Amino acid sequence: MKKRVTGVGGLFFKSENPKASKDWYKKHLGFNTDDYGCTFWWKDSEEKEASTQWSPFAKDTTYFEPSKKDFMFNYRVENLAELLVTLEKEGVTIVGKIEEYSYGKFGWILDNEGNKIELWEPKDEAFK
Repeated sequence: MKKRVTGVGGLFFKSENPKASKDWYKKHLGFNTDDYGCTFWWKDSEEKEASTQWSPFAKDTTYFEPSKKDFMFNYRVENLAELLVTLEKEGVTIVGKIEEYSYGKFGWILDNEGNKIELWEPKDEAFK
Protein backbone atom coordinates (compact mmCIF):
# COMPACT_ATOMS: atom_id res chain seq x y z
CA MET A 1 0.00 0.00 0.00
CA LYS A 2 1.14 3.52 -0.77
CA LYS A 3 1.34 6.24 1.85
CA ARG A 4 -1.84 6.80 3.80
CA VAL A 5 -1.95 10.54 4.56
CA THR A 6 0.29 12.83 2.52
CA GLY A 7 -0.60 16.19 4.06
CA VAL A 8 -3.30 18.43 5.50
CA GLY A 9 -5.93 19.03 2.85
CA GLY A 10 -8.10 21.46 4.76
CA LEU A 11 -9.13 23.09 8.00
CA PHE A 12 -12.90 23.47 8.30
CA PHE A 13 -14.71 25.08 11.23
CA LYS A 14 -18.14 26.38 12.15
CA SER A 15 -18.60 30.13 12.25
CA GLU A 16 -21.44 32.38 13.40
CA ASN A 17 -20.87 34.43 10.23
CA PRO A 18 -18.64 32.74 7.60
CA LYS A 19 -18.52 35.86 5.37
CA ALA A 20 -17.42 38.06 8.27
CA SER A 21 -14.77 35.47 9.20
CA LYS A 22 -13.44 35.39 5.63
CA ASP A 23 -13.41 39.21 5.53
CA TRP A 24 -11.58 39.42 8.89
CA TYR A 25 -8.90 36.93 7.84
CA LYS A 26 -8.49 38.72 4.51
CA LYS A 27 -8.11 42.14 6.14
CA HIS A 28 -5.97 41.21 9.13
CA LEU A 29 -4.00 38.15 8.00
CA GLY A 30 -3.90 38.66 4.23
CA PHE A 31 -5.85 35.51 3.28
CA ASN A 32 -6.81 35.46 -0.41
CA THR A 33 -10.43 34.51 0.27
CA ASP A 34 -13.25 33.56 -2.10
CA ASP A 35 -16.69 31.96 -1.67
CA TYR A 36 -15.10 28.76 -0.29
CA GLY A 37 -12.49 30.28 2.01
CA CYS A 38 -8.81 30.38 1.12
CA THR A 39 -6.57 27.98 -0.77
CA PHE A 40 -2.92 27.77 0.28
CA TRP A 41 -0.53 26.46 -2.39
CA TRP A 42 2.67 24.59 -1.58
CA LYS A 43 4.93 21.87 -3.00
CA ASP A 44 4.92 18.31 -1.75
CA SER A 45 8.05 16.20 -1.13
CA GLU A 46 8.19 15.36 -4.85
CA GLU A 47 8.00 19.07 -5.76
CA LYS A 48 4.46 18.76 -7.16
CA GLU A 49 2.07 21.62 -6.52
CA ALA A 50 -0.42 20.89 -3.76
CA SER A 51 -3.06 22.83 -1.86
CA THR A 52 -4.65 23.12 1.56
CA GLN A 53 -8.13 24.63 1.92
CA TRP A 54 -9.20 26.86 4.83
CA SER A 55 -12.99 27.20 5.09
CA PRO A 56 -15.44 28.61 7.62
CA PHE A 57 -18.84 26.89 7.50
CA ALA A 58 -22.20 28.14 8.76
CA LYS A 59 -22.76 27.44 12.46
CA ASP A 60 -25.75 25.21 11.64
CA THR A 61 -23.98 23.09 9.01
CA THR A 62 -24.62 19.36 9.16
CA TYR A 63 -21.53 18.61 7.05
CA PHE A 64 -19.46 17.59 10.09
CA GLU A 65 -22.07 15.09 11.37
CA PRO A 66 -22.14 12.63 12.98
CA SER A 67 -19.34 14.41 14.88
CA LYS A 68 -20.56 16.98 17.41
CA LYS A 69 -17.40 19.09 17.09
CA ASP A 70 -17.27 22.55 15.52
CA PHE A 71 -14.38 21.57 13.26
CA MET A 72 -13.32 18.91 10.80
CA PHE A 73 -9.89 18.12 9.42
CA ASN A 74 -9.36 17.12 5.81
CA TYR A 75 -6.30 15.00 5.01
CA ARG A 76 -4.79 14.46 1.57
CA VAL A 77 -4.37 10.80 0.55
CA GLU A 78 -2.95 9.01 -2.49
CA ASN A 79 -5.46 6.20 -3.11
CA LEU A 80 -8.74 6.82 -1.33
CA ALA A 81 -10.56 3.63 -2.32
CA GLU A 82 -7.67 1.38 -1.27
CA LEU A 83 -7.17 3.28 1.98
CA LEU A 84 -10.85 3.03 2.94
CA VAL A 85 -10.80 -0.74 2.39
CA THR A 86 -7.72 -1.03 4.60
CA LEU A 87 -9.17 1.22 7.31
CA GLU A 88 -12.43 -0.74 7.35
CA LYS A 89 -10.46 -3.99 7.81
CA GLU A 90 -8.71 -2.30 10.74
CA GLY A 91 -12.07 -1.58 12.38
CA VAL A 92 -12.29 2.12 11.52
CA THR A 93 -15.84 3.46 11.04
CA ILE A 94 -16.48 4.58 7.45
CA VAL A 95 -19.11 7.33 7.01
CA GLY A 96 -21.04 7.36 3.74
CA LYS A 97 -19.76 6.51 0.26
CA ILE A 98 -16.93 7.95 -1.83
CA GLU A 99 -17.95 11.11 -3.66
CA GLU A 100 -16.10 12.25 -6.78
CA TYR A 101 -15.82 15.78 -8.19
CA SER A 102 -13.65 17.50 -10.80
CA TYR A 103 -11.17 18.45 -8.03
CA GLY A 104 -10.91 15.02 -6.40
CA LYS A 105 -12.49 12.14 -4.51
CA PHE A 106 -13.74 12.35 -0.92
CA GLY A 107 -14.40 9.80 1.80
CA TRP A 108 -15.10 10.11 5.52
CA ILE A 109 -14.18 8.21 8.65
CA LEU A 110 -14.56 8.63 12.41
CA ASP A 111 -11.53 8.73 14.68
CA ASN A 112 -11.34 7.05 18.09
CA GLU A 113 -13.24 9.95 19.72
CA GLY A 114 -15.99 10.15 17.09
CA ASN A 115 -14.55 13.13 15.21
CA LYS A 116 -15.43 13.08 11.52
CA ILE A 117 -12.35 13.19 9.28
CA GLU A 118 -12.51 13.93 5.57
CA LEU A 119 -10.06 12.09 3.33
CA TRP A 120 -9.33 13.72 -0.02
CA GLU A 121 -7.61 12.26 -3.07
CA PRO A 122 -6.98 15.60 -4.80
CA LYS A 123 -6.73 16.71 -8.39
CA ASP A 124 -4.83 19.91 -7.68
CA GLU A 125 -4.62 20.74 -11.38
CA ALA A 126 -8.40 21.31 -11.36
CA PHE A 127 -7.86 24.50 -9.32
CA LYS A 128 -5.62 26.11 -11.91
